[in-house]
Amino acid sequence: MGEFEVHRVRFFGLVPAGVRCLAWQPRSARLALARTDGTVEIYNFAANYFQEKVIPGHDARPVEALCWAGADRLFGAGLGGAVTEYDLARLSTSCSVDGGGGPIWSMAANGSGTRLVIGCEDGSIKLFQVVPGGIQFERNLDRRKGRILCLSWHPSDSHIAAGSIDILRVLDVCSGQTVQRIMVNYHVQKVQRECVVWSVVFLASSTIVTSDSFGRVQFWDWQRGTLVESHTVSTSSALSLAVSEKEDSIIVGTSTGATYQLQLLPVRVGSLEKRWVRTKPFQHHTHDVRAVVHSGTALISGGLDAQLVIRSLMEKVQKKGYEAALRKFTFPHRRLVSCARKARLLLFQFTQHLELWRLGSTDKTGKDGEVLPLRSMPEHLVQLKSKGPEHIYCSCVSPCGSWIAYSTASRFHLYRLRYEGDSISIAKVPKVPKLLLPAYQLQFAADSGSLFVASAQGSIHILQLLEPGGCKHLHTLRPPSETPEAVYLLAVSADGRWVAAVGGDWAIHIYSLKCFKHHCTVPTYSCAVTALAIHPVTNNLVIAYADQQLFEFSIPEQQYTAWSRMVQNCGLHRLWLERDTHITHITFNPKNPSHILLHDVYMFCVLDKSLPLPDNSALLLNQSTLKQLPETARQRQLHAFKICKKFQPLLFADLLDENCLVVVERPVMDIKTQLPLPVQQKKFGT
Repeated sequence: MGEFEVHRVRFFGLVPAGVRCLAWQPRSARLALARTDGTVEIYNFAANYFQEKVIPGHDARPVEALCWAGADRLFGAGLGGAVTEYDLARLSTSCSVDGGGGPIWSMAANGSGTRLVIGCEDGSIKLFQVVPGGIQFERNLDRRKGRILCLSWHPSDSHIAAGSIDILRVLDVCSGQTVQRIMVNYHVQKVQRECVVWSVVFLASSTIVTSDSFGRVQFWDWQRGTLVESHTVSTSSALSLAVSEKEDSIIVGTSTGATYQLQLLPVRVGSLEKRWVRTKPFQHHTHDVRAVVHSGTALISGGLDAQLVIRSLMEKVQKKGYEAALRKFTFPHRRLVSCARKARLLLFQFTQHLELWRLGSTDKTGKDGEVLPLRSMPEHLVQLKSKGPEHIYCSCVSPCGSWIAYSTASRFHLYRLRYEGDSISIAKVPKVPKLLLPAYQLQFAADSGSLFVASAQGSIHILQLLEPGGCKHLHTLRPPSETPEAVYLLAVSADGRWVAAVGGDWAIHIYSLKCFKHHCTVPTYSCAVTALAIHPVTNNLVIAYADQQLFEFSIPEQQYTAWSRMVQNCGLHRLWLERDTHITHITFNPKNPSHILLHDVYMFCVLDKSLPLPDNSALLLNQSTLKQLPETARQRQLHAFKICKKFQPLLFADLLDENCLVVVERPVMDIKTQLPLPVQQKKFGT
């Protein structure tokens, strides 16, 4: 594997926002997730749970509810009082309609996806029709006092259940009138505090299920207005509910971080009579579980601890192996760190500001694993704050460290930095071409002489950077066929001859920078691209896909390389393919052309193309484990994959030079210390 001097960076103070709501689309196997800062993310379960799209948040547009409607159209609503449709191709909002009832607390789509209903702060319940290009107000339903915290349609679309404080109502959609009103605490004597109905589900059997601030899951016969069953699952609030498609299983999220499964089971073996039974508790979160989803094969939960947890249902899984693995996602599947190799600087991207740091240095040497004393400490050089409510889409620092660029939804900024001894000056570049908006990905050339800006409809704008601090538009590259999808990954060759781009349609286009023309398209592969890079010596494009496959494509020859064909014929190791974290960055060591360096959140790997691939009988050992084996055993484990799991969670890794590596970690415990205190629970022995 070779030895590196490693800069181990832990001062990136990223704190991911908590999960506020989830929406499941079974037809396309996609999950929409909204965070407390307004960011919306799309996870593709068919592509190994890859986070394929991210729509950055907006301070004036917090999201309280998400739902899918129509043909894979995504809508959100929140305390800003508007219903927003998201453009999943351009990664932005496409239209917004004011709800007319103040802050919106809840929203739901009917089974056919043709109508939306929203619940507002003023107690109003409003019905909208989903039409081409947006939504259209249809009517107001019966209004009562009190904010509407949750809504659910009956599967027949004939009635709507609405929950608020102390009250559960059922409304007839045709007449718009309340046909049943239930006081959820009528059966409890001497209640001293109000009961908040946090979530509601309307079953086809005309049973309504509610979860409330008393920690109860209750089943109601809405026609009689009576309580059928009640299960106390928590000593604090039961915040969220979701039911399976067959309506025989329910998942409940609580404010203690625990989730519970209730199942509809026969009272006795062979009996036709069934009752709801609390069967499985899970403690995968530390804070409020504000959102849950029940897919056909898994229980999905999102908490204020920023974790998305996917737990497979064992009875639905054919093999008790990789398919049954518990998956936790905390960090984004994209890079928030960029590196200026020559200047040894790191740029950290936060939601509304950037931080530029200079790495520390040492003049000492030592043995493997030894911590070296620093001659100079890491230095925080610059903090750039983004004005306005929009969050940052993307950012980048040039290899020489003299340029910084970032973009929001409506603004693109370019800055020129100058270093004079220990002082630094920064100036904003004026009159940046407006055709750049919006920018989805930024990449500087290796010589820092130009900037590549990924834009909408698969286009790439090229800016020439001018001294002492200016820029001009040089050219715009466009794919051979029109596409509405935005480019989300860029790779530029070190010699400045080629650029590769990946859009939301997963097509990889390669352009020649000598004649500014489309060169070729990489053969289509039916999975999302998670990372790609161009080798500085051979100009081969190395591609990592969401299903953990690796390909190498020769750009000059416009075909896969012999090594890539060998990999596909022999196959990668089973344990490599069963990893549930995606490769997010690829780089190379120019002094060792056969080495490919790549990493995900939990490992850093040097892939040596000169060595044979391991077969499934070999062990993919961590390098620290491999060193403890006898020499003969190490020789038997000699293969292409050299894996290091010392640095976790790993947000970024790159080579500064042939002997120096920088890694950026963000320990989960450091994040949890910055979260609000969770609900205190009495534990045995305390």
